[in-house]
Amino acid sequence: MKTKRKKRIKKKRERKGIFILPNLFTSASLFGGFYAIIAAIQGRYEAAAVAVVLSGILDGIDGRIARFTKTSSLFGKEYDSLADLVAFGVAPAVIVFQWALKPFGRLGWLAAFMYVICGALRLARFNVQKNTVEANFFKGLPIPAAACSIASLILFSGIFDNLWVSRPVIILIMIYALSFLMVSTVNYPSFKEFDIRKRKPFNVLVSLILILMVVAYRPKVMLFIIMVSYLVSGPVVTALRLSRRHGEKKAAGEDLGHIKGEGETNGLKDEKVIG
Repeated sequence: MKTKRKKRIKKKRERKGIFILPNLFTSASLFGGFYAIIAAIQGRYEAAAVAVVLSGILDGIDGRIARFTKTSSLFGKEYDSLADLVAFGVAPAVIVFQWALKPFGRLGWLAAFMYVICGALRLARFNVQKNTVEANFFKGLPIPAAACSIASLILFSGIFDNLWVSRPVIILIMIYALSFLMVSTVNYPSFKEFDIRKRKPFNVLVSLILILMVVAYRPKVMLFIIMVSYLVSGPVVTALRLSRRHGEKKAAGEDLGHIKGEGETNGLKDEKVIG
């Protein structure tokens, strides 16, 4: 009896504790978002953009570490969502307002707030529906991808002496577009099922090495191209999936009609034989 009680007490103590390793990466991601806000206030927009990108990398690592080490917990999931809202919601909104939307006044900070509220709604919907949606696709643009898109635009713009800042209307439209994509039902590819522990074809390794080499050559340009490609991939994938489903339904309807037609002709032949 005493041993059973001791085991129960140990289990309760284990449940009350938290896993350190994945939460450390989440904390680092949160720190990156906070630092990005401070850098944006000081006018160091490229440093702020780099901090957001690093936060995105750390956010991807903490989830994989939790899955690999089997240290996922409800606390970690909730903490990760709160960190994401700061690092990929509030931080990019402050950065883009200070960088390009300030001349619009009220319209500018309302656009920044629209981005934050849509990001919060996106995270809330993800937390509720993550057990019911397909593992290979995100429903709506993930908030880290939206934040990295803003960061990549700032870094890319710095190559051409802040070309986009001279056209702030484009930035304003982009912020509203990103906000809409986050709360939309557009399907975006998810790479959660890509397990590096499993055996992969040799070409996969070669492709990854080539991609890393190209990114290392011109990181600002390649990051911008990658993020634009990912933004476009959502509507393209959704259109392809809808057309495929429509074709399958059409084929199923034709098959059903063909079966019905055969049944009707067989019925008429039976009637003639009986007559």
